[in-house]
Amino acid sequence: MSATLGLAIDIGGTFTDVVVYDPAQGRYTAHKELTTPDDPARGVVAGVRHLFEREGLAYADVGRVVHATTLFTNALIERRGARTGLITTEGFRDTLEIGHERKYELYDLHLPLPRPLVRRALRAEAIERLAPDGTVEIALDPRSVRKAAERLVAQGVCSIAIVFLHAYANPAHEREAARIIAEAHPAIPLSLSSEVSPQIREFERSSTTVANAYVKPLAERYLGRLSADLAALGLAAPLFMMLSNGGLTHLDEAKRVPVQLLESGPAAGALSAAFFGERSGAPDLLAFDMGGTTAKLAMVQDGQPQVVHRFEASRERRFTTGSGLPLTISTVELIEIGAGGGSIAAFDALGLLKVGPRSAGSAPGPACYARGGAEPTVTDGNLLLGYLDAETFAGGTMRLDTGAAERAVDGLARAADLDRDAAASGIHAVVNETMAAAARVHIAEQGHDPRDFALLVTGGGGPLHGCELARRLGINRVICPPGAGVASALGLLLAPARVDRVSTVAQRIDRLDWDAFEGQFQALESEARSVIAATLGPDARVTVTRAADMRFVGQGYELITTLPPGPFDAALAPAIRAAFEAGYERIFARRPPAAIVEVINIRVSVTGAGDDGVLRPDMPAVAAGSAETGRRPARFGGQWLDTPVLDRRRLAAGSAIAGPAIIEETMSTLLVPPGAEAIVDASGNIVITLGALIAGAVETVKETA
Repeated sequence: MSATLGLAIDIGGTFTDVVVYDPAQGRYTAHKELTTPDDPARGVVAGVRHLFEREGLAYADVGRVVHATTLFTNALIERRGARTGLITTEGFRDTLEIGHERKYELYDLHLPLPRPLVRRALRAEAIERLAPDGTVEIALDPRSVRKAAERLVAQGVCSIAIVFLHAYANPAHEREAARIIAEAHPAIPLSLSSEVSPQIREFERSSTTVANAYVKPLAERYLGRLSADLAALGLAAPLFMMLSNGGLTHLDEAKRVPVQLLESGPAAGALSAAFFGERSGAPDLLAFDMGGTTAKLAMVQDGQPQVVHRFEASRERRFTTGSGLPLTISTVELIEIGAGGGSIAAFDALGLLKVGPRSAGSAPGPACYARGGAEPTVTDGNLLLGYLDAETFAGGTMRLDTGAAERAVDGLARAADLDRDAAASGIHAVVNETMAAAARVHIAEQGHDPRDFALLVTGGGGPLHGCELARRLGINRVICPPGAGVASALGLLLAPARVDRVSTVAQRIDRLDWDAFEGQFQALESEARSVIAATLGPDARVTVTRAADMRFVGQGYELITTLPPGPFDAALAPAIRAAFEAGYERIFARRPPAAIVEVINIRVSVTGAGDDGVLRPDMPAVAAGSAETGRRPARFGGQWLDTPVLDRRRLAAGSAIAGPAIIEETMSTLLVPPGAEAIVDASGNIVITLGALIAGAVETVKETA
């Protein structure tokens, strides 16, 4: 292999995936290591060392390291972040709890509300006030800032968020407060709303800045530790971090605004899905990634994952908008479902079988991992249904204990007066319907019909459950790429550097100062370009996209509209308005007959590629004798069928497979159900056509009968 190897590390809830890729030869090699939740860096180092020793690779040959992690998302969900304080404008101490003053479930009298990350005793006020246009109404009182900081530090605060009213229009007071606090307490990390989220809406801006402060000490410690540990192995290559928007950034930027990393792993999976879907002529697809802890679904249209600029973390009710912490970050739009290989099956108070959201994770893991887990999980059910090989699971890195899985599922079966086979089938059916139900809602909310898409499956569990999920959604075409089990990690190496920046304008188009308007865009672009240059070097090829949050005067919400490239002047006003009105009519099917348009926020997205360009992995399937390695009984629809087991590495392009079939790969297993037909296309993807199986898409779950 050449001296330009790429190393990707993706930490999931159950497994840490490590991939080494050689762009010159188009080859990759991978390893799955159980995640170490108590010290994630330990699992990373163990996985890297194992892979390099197994393959005889040299650390010095690595040109770059790209990393994604769920660590910061989990810290928010589990409330394991730093003890954080908030300093805000006098009179606005309770913004985090007041929120929007509305309930996400109108008639629920016992509605659980998301707990603020900063409790009230750790919120302090400073004397200052800015008007909406940024002019000073009350000058900043330095003594109030010092007093507030001293009180918070005395209470053991390890990180401080500074959120002043209308700081998006004028950051001067926040910057001065930060200077005062840094002089007195230089070891305390600071997060300023004018840097983290410089846009209107006080609740969202406060929530985002506090979340950044909450995970910032953790990010600094973890990323510092990880980079040191990798360097100790002999890896001198730069470490890049995956962002939630599907782009990369350098380590210092990641430490400065770690809230941008919350959905880094799922974003990489969506990029990987878009890449492999394009190779099979499927620019419109649903990217389904099922791992050991959760399953994710992202929509890809015209070959690009959809990126939004608002995200909710730590929802009280997983599928209910408004029940979580609102964050104004750019992220690949997706839905996360509490269903993975480690999801635990149990009966609820009504005696109904539920799977998830509780998960066995990696410690103790499913019962069949033989690491102390005793409750039945999806993986235990799949093993007993004949879908998994106990000897070759996760590339042979661990042997599954069939007896432990039987004991766990038998307990569930006795509780429902079922036999073992019916209980295992029930787990499989319920988790599939749970995922399908969530997917239906998400796709409908986007105004789409799932039948218009192909389903591309990745993750350790995606290929196992993908065909049944597709059947329930009415999707006819399922695509399984090579290396599906580590596709998210491979997606890290496909990602460009990307920086998103936003600023509030809040002006009617007919009153815009066009020179100032263009100047604001150029300032955002300059800031974004500097981050790209620090990531890829000054010679990186850069692409700039301009957009704006626009609305008709009097409306309360905006539509993000892609704008012409600029530069902007009054002559472009009709084109800008036309772009907004076209988007408005596409969503609402009509437009007001005569209304004034205003620009609330402006946005730039700057992407860049280094000298090596975009990676193009070439992983052709090569025939090497018969692909069939054996047969084993597997249960489909209540029947046990003698099912051929195929080695994917021996399937040449053009190979056709009739279901039922089990196709095994190092890191995943693809299940082709009876009645389906699969073919290996020229790119190495396996494309499954469900055909007549789609007729049962609306069938209620009967597999447990």
